[in-house]
Amino acid sequence: MECHLMLALPILQLLLYHISPCTAAPASSCKANIEYIKTSCSVTIYPKLCYTSLSIYAGKIKTNPKVLAYTALNVTLAATKATSVVINRCSRVHGLKPIETAAALDCVEEVSDALDELRMSIDELGHAVRGSRNFSFQISDIQTWVSAALTDEDTCMDGFDEHKLTGRMETVVRRKILKIAHLTSNALALVNNYASN
Repeated sequence: MECHLMLALPILQLLLYHISPCTAAPASSCKANIEYIKTSCSVTIYPKLCYTSLSIYAGKIKTNPKVLAYTALNVTLAATKATSVVINRCSRVHGLKPIETAAALDCVEEVSDALDELRMSIDELGHAVRGSRNFSFQISDIQTWVSAALTDEDTCMDGFDEHKLTGRMETVVRRKILKIAHLTSNALALVNNYASN
């Protein structure tokens, strides 16, 4: 089985488990929730990805900026976990050149670090209370960790670029890393937006 196909089932299961459609809410509030997400996503670098990855959670997010940022971080964490599994499996494919295996293993380590940073961010955001004396410190920590996760993802890509690796495995890994980097960037923008409002 190809590396990129290994991601399909876990993502589908995750989406089906977490979907919170607006069907239980009145149409007007559902529309308002979806519009809130669309408007909020306009502050991100990748607004279309932001909207498509978060609008299915409109019933949970409602119009709450903290829940929006929290959900964005959780979506990013889930995608990063799935990507970690794919990269790990791809790194074990027989027939890779030693340099490809080394780049993939470095990438596994970088993505593992990103997972830790995203988990810490989610935990900290869950405890953050606007108006508390620690709020600005908590937000600063979250911003630092999410930024570090983004740096780790970029470092993974750099490992493949540095050695000019362009095989099938590298193409799969690049595509997955690029997506989680975009999700991470969006989550950071939504955290920043929550912090500033």
